[in-house]
Amino acid sequence: MRFFGLSRKPGGGEEPMTAAHEVLPKPSLLSMLSSGGGGAGLQRRVSQLFFLVVLTGITIATVCSQSLVQADPHRFATVPALAVSASDGKEIGAVHYIVIQLDRDPQRKGPTVLFSERSKGTAVDEEWKEGVRVAVSAAAATLGEDSRNWTITIKNRSYSNLTQGPSASSAVAIGIMAAARGETLRPGVALTGAITADGGIDEVGGLPGKLEGAAMANMHTLLVPKGQARTEEWDLPQLGRLRNITVIEVGSLREAYELMTGKQR
Repeated sequence: MRFFGLSRKPGGGEEPMTAAHEVLPKPSLLSMLSSGGGGAGLQRRVSQLFFLVVLTGITIATVCSQSLVQADPHRFATVPALAVSASDGKEIGAVHYIVIQLDRDPQRKGPTVLFSERSKGTAVDEEWKEGVRVAVSAAAATLGEDSRNWTITIKNRSYSNLTQGPSASSAVAIGIMAAARGETLRPGVALTGAITADGGIDEVGGLPGKLEGAAMANMHTLLVPKGQARTEEWDLPQLGRLRNITVIEVGSLREAYELMTGKQR
């Protein structure tokens, strides 16, 4: 992790010394200690000096600590996402994880979206990337923030060679919001759905397989788009009861964020 140091701009220096100024010698430590006279005075002076040293050390430590916090602009979040793959005509679900890094851009040249795809299991297709770009806009709008201040780096961690489609975009939006607010996602809660620019969550496919994948990853709650818990093809609440998973429909980022963080937005 790179740290960028912050420095304060010097303000109004001291007036240059001229011949009219009288230069006074700085008192030495010995003279300060001995000026009190007698044992009691010396002890009092030592106590005062010790107090000043301790107070100065605490002040310096506090300032340094605050500077380090301000100097680290990185915010991180890791969010679970669901995917399905076909094997012998059957959909196999799995959970993969998306790591999100959010940096503030003081020059407001964003939003800048970067994809880390160098290692195995991190490759994503163009539809997946476009879903992330929509997620950035939706997250900023939901938070009421200016996305021009953001640089977002996305790394997908999957067992698949290539992750496709927009169904993880709503989960990415939740991760961006959590990173921006410095809040933690609840463990065991997964969301699937395609994000819209206005913060809505659209329908996706393969939900029975995704529920099975969530169960295998020990998830206890699955959030799905409104209208998709029960269809002509499946009954997710019934399947969820068999796998100890609660299925909840959500229609917006606000709803999903509250369920995934316990915080209102």
